[in-house]
Amino acid sequence: MRILLAQNSLYYPAHGGGDKSNRLLVEALAARGHECRVVARIGVFGDAEHTQYLEALAARGVTPQSSANGVVLFERAGVQVQVVTNGNLRAHFAAQAEAFAPDVILVSTDDPAQLLLAFALRDAKARVVYLARATLALPFGPDCAFPSQAKTERIRACDAVVGVSQYGADYIRKFAGIDAVHVPISLMEPEDWPLLGRFENEFVTFVNPCAVKGIAVFLALADAFPETAFAAVPTWGTNQQDRAALQARPNVRLLAPVDDINLLLARTRVLLVPSLWAEARSRMILEALLRGVPVMAANVGGISEAMMGVPYLLPVRPIEHYQMRLDEQMVPVAEVPAQEIAPWRQSLARLLTDRPHYQEIARQSRRAALEYARELHAGHFEKLLLGGKKHAAQVQPPPSRPTLDTLSPEKRKLLALRLRKQAPPAAWFPNAGPSPTPRLFCFPHAGGGAGQPLALTGWTAIPIRLPGRESRLAEAPFERMGPLVAALADNIACFLDRPFAFFGHSMGAVVAFELARELRRRSRPLPIMLIASGARAPQFRRHHVPPPAPSRDAFVEELRRLQGIPAEVLDDPALMRAILPALQADATLYRNYIYAEDAPLPIPLRAYGGAEDPNVRREHLDGWAGQTTASFAVRVFPGGHFYLTTAREPWVQALEKDLAC
Repeated sequence: MRILLAQNSLYYPAHGGGDKSNRLLVEALAARGHECRVVARIGVFGDAEHTQYLEALAARGVTPQSSANGVVLFERAGVQVQVVTNGNLRAHFAAQAEAFAPDVILVSTDDPAQLLLAFALRDAKARVVYLARATLALPFGPDCAFPSQAKTERIRACDAVVGVSQYGADYIRKFAGIDAVHVPISLMEPEDWPLLGRFENEFVTFVNPCAVKGIAVFLALADAFPETAFAAVPTWGTNQQDRAALQARPNVRLLAPVDDINLLLARTRVLLVPSLWAEARSRMILEALLRGVPVMAANVGGISEAMMGVPYLLPVRPIEHYQMRLDEQMVPVAEVPAQEIAPWRQSLARLLTDRPHYQEIARQSRRAALEYARELHAGHFEKLLLGGKKHAAQVQPPPSRPTLDTLSPEKRKLLALRLRKQAPPAAWFPNAGPSPTPRLFCFPHAGGGAGQPLALTGWTAIPIRLPGRESRLAEAPFERMGPLVAALADNIACFLDRPFAFFGHSMGAVVAFELARELRRRSRPLPIMLIASGARAPQFRRHHVPPPAPSRDAFVEELRRLQGIPAEVLDDPALMRAILPALQADATLYRNYIYAEDAPLPIPLRAYGGAEDPNVRREHLDGWAGQTTASFAVRVFPGGHFYLTTAREPWVQALEKDLAC
C-alpha cells in the first residue's frame, strides 16, 4: 500500500506531540512493508531558514539526497521525506500526490487551515484519512477556536476520521455527526524505557508553556514554591509574553527542547500538564509515566484517558472562549479564566516532601503505562487502512448552530470592524517584542501578509500584518489610506523605543512614507531611513482622479501580469475567494490615494526597483529624491515588479549595506 502523509508542520526534527506522533506512525507503517512518503514544511520559510534546516539535519547525521528548488529530500526509517522550505507547500504536495499515486492520504489537525486537506480531497482514487489529534483545531463544537461549516464539510468528505482518544472520537460524533472511530495512533519510540523518576531529580517541569497549556497554573506554582527549581521547555505555543513571564521568576529555568525525551525526564521530579483546553490525549503524559515520573494533570478532555487511573488528575477552569485572532505563534488567543491553585499547590507539596508517597506514585505510573504500551502498535491503524474503501465518512449531522459562516453580511461586516478596532499592537507587528538591535519594519505589497521575517545582520526585521489577511482574516481590511496610517501610528508607538527604519514594497512603500509623515505630525521619533521599493514617488499622485474600479476579471488579469501570485493560486477558485477581498481592498486603498503636499522628510531615502517592472520605471524611482532633505540613492535589480523573489540575494545585500550607513 502506498501511503502519503500531508503535514502542514514540522516532521523531523520536531518536538510537538502531534508532529512526532505522525512521524512515528508513518515509520511504523513503513516497517510493516508499506511504501510511505511525507510532504511537510519547515516552521518558517526562507533562504536562511533553509540553510538552518540543513544544519539541523546534519547535526542529526542526516544527509539529504537533494536540497534544490526549496525542497529538502531525505529518507528516514524507510520513509521518503520531502520538506518544503520556500513556501510552495500546496503546489509541491499536489505534484507529489499525482506522481506518487497513493492508495491512502493521511491529513491531520496539524493542518488546521485545511490547506492540504482541500487538495487531498480532489484525488479521485486515494482514500483520505483524517487524524484528529486536537479538538481545538477542529472547526466545530465547544472546544474549537474558529467555527466553520465549510471546513466541517471537508472533514465530513474524508473516507475515515480517526480520533487519537475515545474522547476525541466521541466529540466528533456528538458535535459534527461524523462517524469517527478511536484508534491508538500516538505510538512510542521502540525502546526499553528507563526508570527515571527520582525524588532527588532537579525540576518540576512544564513543556510548551503558553496560555492554552496552562502557563497561569505553572507560574502560580512557581511563585508558591520559591525555593523549588522549576523548568519550562518552550516549543510551538510559547510567545514572547510567555517567555518574559518565565524569565521574570528566578526559580524558573528555560530548557531547550531535546530529541531524546529521556534527557529531559532524567532531570524531572514532577511533570506538570495543567492544560486549560481540552487535550485530545497528551503524548507527554505517557512519555513521563512510562519512565516512572509522576504527573500532575488537568481534568479536561482526553487527559483522563492518558492518566490511566494514576492519581493527580486535578481541577482547572477550562478555556471557553477564544478571540477571533491568532498570536505571533499562530495560536488562537484565549480568554483565560482565573484558576483555583489550592488543589495544585497541596498536591505538589506532598509530592515534593513525602518520599514514600512519591515512590508509590512513580511505581503506579510506570506499571499502568507499561501495560498500555505493550498493546500499542501500528497494526490497529493498518487494519483500518486495509479494510476500507473510498467513501464519505458521515452520518446525519446534528442540528446546525450559528457560526461565522451563517451570519448575515451586515453582521459579519460589523464583527469585522469591531475585531479590527480591538486588535492589539502585537497583531499588527508580529515578533516585535523586546530586541537588542534596531528594528526594520517591513510593509507588504497589496494583498500581502506578514510573510517571513528577513535574517539581517545587526537588525531585527519586523513584518507588518494588516487586517484582512492571515491570522487577521476575520478583521475588516482598510480601504482608505488616512485611517490605515492613523491606526498604524497608534499601534507602532510602543515599538519606537530604539532606532528603526521602514522598508515598503509597492503599496507598502506609500504606506511607509505616509506613516513617517504622520509620525512627524505627532512629534514621534522618525525612522533613520525609508526604503521605498517597487513604487512610484508619491507626487505622481498629485491631483490624482481615482479611476473606476476594474471588473473582477480585469483585476485578476492585472495580478497575473505582475507575476506576484502563483498561477495555480490565480486559477483556484477556492483560494481566490480567500485572498481576493484583501487584494481588492488594498487596490481600492491605493486607487483612491491622493498625494498631499508637505515638507520633505529629514531622513535618508532609498528607492529600489526591478529593471523589467512594467509599471515602475526609472523616472518614477528618481522622483523619490524630492521627498527627502537627506541622502538619496536608487538601486535597480534584475527582474520585474517582484524582483525581491528573483533577485533576493543582491536585494538583501543592498538592504544591509544601506542600513549600515
